[in-house]
Amino acid sequence: MFRRRKGLSVFARAKQLFWPAKGWRRAGTYTYHRLRRLPGTPYSIAAGFACGAAMSFTPYIGFHFVGAVLVAWIIGGSIVAALIGTAVGNPWTFPFIWVGIYRVGCWMIGCEPGDALSETLTLTYIFDHPRAILLPMSVGALPAVIVVWVAFYAVVWRIVFDYQALRDRRRARRRGARESDEPKAIGESAGKEGK
Repeated sequence: MFRRRKGLSVFARAKQLFWPAKGWRRAGTYTYHRLRRLPGTPYSIAAGFACGAAMSFTPYIGFHFVGAVLVAWIIGGSIVAALIGTAVGNPWTFPFIWVGIYRVGCWMIGCEPGDALSETLTLTYIFDHPRAILLPMSVGALPAVIVVWVAFYAVVWRIVFDYQALRDRRRARRRGARESDEPKAIGESAGKEGK
């Protein structure tokens, strides 16, 4: 019912991956509202999203979804929120994430960062040089994952908690208004019957 009459071409889909048709602001706003309205407790939604965001800070691109879902399931987080959280790692942020975790990893294990890293840092290059590139990135990802998980958990928990509290207050007000209208309606009908 809501599908396009004419499907998008492969080029148009690839373009939307890097630049959404409605713009980044609208895509971000949609994600924000979608996240707040997920079913579950503030803990489960925040923990799930934090798992997805944290997994985005590892160099293992093919396993971000799997890792996020697995960790979210283990700690009782929302799996849908975990999948949404993996969007933190995207073609715009991966270069910064990779360079950052590589430099932190080099500092932690005491090796010199390569000078040509920024020119040659591709997914193929990372996995073709496991000792020189993948090992420092994996070590550097550990503190990044912890910091990112805690930061996103705190922010998302507050957003979801505030939204759910506001929603519950609105529902209680509506319920109270409906209950106060019912006695009036019953009294009016009884008065009409008495006449």
